[in-house]
Amino acid sequence: MTHYQLIQSNKTKSWLIVVLFVAFVVAVAYLMTLGFGFGLELVGIALIFSGLMSFASYWWSDKIILGISGARPADREEFFDFFTVAENLSIGQRIKMPRLYVIDDSAMNAFATGRDPDHAVVCATTGLLKRLERAEIEGVVAHELSHISNYDIRLMSIVTILVGLVSLLADMMLRMTLFGGARRRSDSRSGGQLQVLLLVVGLMLALLSPIIAQLIKLAISRRREFLADASAVGMTRNPRGLMNALSKISRDTEPLEAANKATAHLYIDNPLKNIHGGVGMFAKLFQTHPPVDERISALAAL
Repeated sequence: MTHYQLIQSNKTKSWLIVVLFVAFVVAVAYLMTLGFGFGLELVGIALIFSGLMSFASYWWSDKIILGISGARPADREEFFDFFTVAENLSIGQRIKMPRLYVIDDSAMNAFATGRDPDHAVVCATTGLLKRLERAEIEGVVAHELSHISNYDIRLMSIVTILVGLVSLLADMMLRMTLFGGARRRSDSRSGGQLQVLLLVVGLMLALLSPIIAQLIKLAISRRREFLADASAVGMTRNPRGLMNALSKISRDTEPLEAANKATAHLYIDNPLKNIHGGVGMFAKLFQTHPPVDERISALAAL
């Protein structure tokens, strides 16, 4: 499979998941409002509220993430390979060069953020820049530039809004049910087995849908990592550089202190280094990134 075919395959799978996710949100919202006996106007209120919060996070995402991470602007003389690799790749792809930042940490990792290519940032740890060779740094930077060019941050912002909507709806429904709102609506009707069944379904969805939504978000994040890997090869024409970089990063067992669960999906590899607690398929479902050996195998097949 060529990198062009791999890119197209990952794009198709990612957007298919997003379409199914939207259908899932609509179905959950409808069934919960029907089951709890509330009006559909709650869906609109929740959508507006979560949308405003998510838009604010999206618009100022670069400043928020850099502030949380304790990152500083990268100095060209100190990180010459980082600068020149980013310049060369940006010129070759005819895109605006992103701002470059570093995190003073010996752990090996990197991420990209920003709402679009004109407001993009690529950030790497000093540990990564000191321990990787130039070709490997090029592979990492190309991977992050691919996230920017593919508008992955924008896509994940949309997904985050959908996850937030499901979680907010579930929380609102459960809280209002505790105050008796649903019972007052159901008492005025004939009751019956159908209403009881709908209420049970509503309760189950309220409890399980936020978890399901989060799993879908993680699945999309993993697919975008495969896409960024393939796109990076299209930029560098050197799969070996990224393969070697991923191999070295995965062998680094030091967690990144500046990272947390909210930002872990941004990095080129899981910065928390805590993905070994699950069992089999269930462990993989909760990973922010696909296993490195699968990513290397996909690159080796190009």
